Amino acid sequence: MRLVNQQFWRWSIRFILFAMLAGCTLGPDYQRPELDVPTQFREHKTSGESIANITWWKLFQDEQLQLLIETAIEENKDLRVALSRIEEAYAAVTIVRSDQFPTIDVGASAGRGKQSEEIDLNAKTDDNYFVGADLFFEIDFWGKLRRATEAQRAELLATEAAYLNVTITLVSDVASTYFLLHDFDEQLLISKRTLEARLDNLEIIQARFSHGTVPELDVNQAQIEVAIAEVAIASLERRIIQTENALRILLGRNPGSVARGIGLENQIFPPSVPTGLPSELLQRRPDLIVAEEQLHAQTARIGVAEALRYPSFALTGNLGYESTELSDLNSSDARTWNLFGNIFQPIFNAGKLKAQVDIEIARTEQAALLYEQAFQQALREVEDALVGIRTFSQEHTARSQQVVAARNAARLSRARYNGGVVDYLEVLDSERTLFSAELAESEAIQQYLNSIVRLYKALGGGWNDT
Repeated sequence: MRLVNQQFWRWSIRFILFAMLAGCTLGPDYQRPELDVPTQFREHKTSGESIANITWWKLFQDEQLQLLIETAIEENKDLRVALSRIEEAYAAVTIVRSDQFPTIDVGASAGRGKQSEEIDLNAKTDDNYFVGADLFFEIDFWGKLRRATEAQRAELLATEAAYLNVTITLVSDVASTYFLLHDFDEQLLISKRTLEARLDNLEIIQARFSHGTVPELDVNQAQIEVAIAEVAIASLERRIIQTENALRILLGRNPGSVARGIGLENQIFPPSVPTGLPSELLQRRPDLIVAEEQLHAQTARIGVAEALRYPSFALTGNLGYESTELSDLNSSDARTWNLFGNIFQPIFNAGKLKAQVDIEIARTEQAALLYEQAFQQALREVEDALVGIRTFSQEHTARSQQVVAARNAARLSRARYNGGVVDYLEVLDSERTLFSAELAESEAIQQYLNSIVRLYKALGGGWNDT
């Protein structure tokens, strides 16, 4: 009995090993498409290692910003969902890969039964006992199962890169929202300071109107300017609370207030932002890795579809013991076994299988175009961020000079009005210019800092510590 069992399993294992080593793999092997990769960025000629290779947000030396980002990485719900999807993808690879190996199931049964004596006068109660194992193995002669596993592994890598992409987006959103919040804070201070000055002006003009030295029009104009400042304050207070709520959601928290750190004016501006080479984006940007791995997976599915047009081979077997007496179950006479080889060849399906191959080829072409488009978009985002850094820096310098000049013009206009040289419209014009210039200066700083944030996101770097 033992000898038969050993022979059964020995021949089965030999056949399976031979089948796993034999055969070919249909379909094209994946190769990265040729892309038109520029040698350097148009807007930036700085050489050296890319600044995206470091944890970039620490350059700002704002401990509160660093704390917010660390909290978001730990608690953001979108990021935790993306992490869970990686575990799901790992399990999916195991499921698909398992089809390449034999399936062995064991089972046992025991029962008692009796036929009707109307059918068989000698019918009696019979016992039946069975224990055995079933074997099934599909021979991957054409590489269908190997290609399916290859595709699923590529999907796993795409899922892991997607997690990093969510991380990049999350960190950049936290930083940009934080700087926007600081911008609104600064604009609110400017608006409150402006409102206080305009209330003082209104009080003075009302007193002069009471003495008949200025027309009522000046009072009305002063009242309008007070209302404009009050509207700006109400609008900014609303934006601040809404921005805080948005930032709290990014942190994985309920809506509420957010602590502030270093103000915009005191942020440390990086002296330079070396970008590295455009070709580095292919390895660094997670969204490009996602697009490439999806292309890889789709390429492998061509082989799966092609293999379905060829014969499929399978091995099935059964080894067990069956007896009417439990005590005889382990005897050699109770042994039962079988081993079969099966073949299946599609003959006519009205072009269905050929059409499936055509579908996978078309989808692969689409994935290749999407990969190329994603790379072009990545180049654009880097270039846009670089020009943003340069021009918003220039704009901030110009805005600062404008504020200085506007303050002096407002002071001189007030003096000329008090001396009776000009009417109140000149004062209004100069004060409006000053108010707008101060708000624009704050926004220019925020836009400059957020251009740096956008550059790091576009480069796809700075996330090694996470």
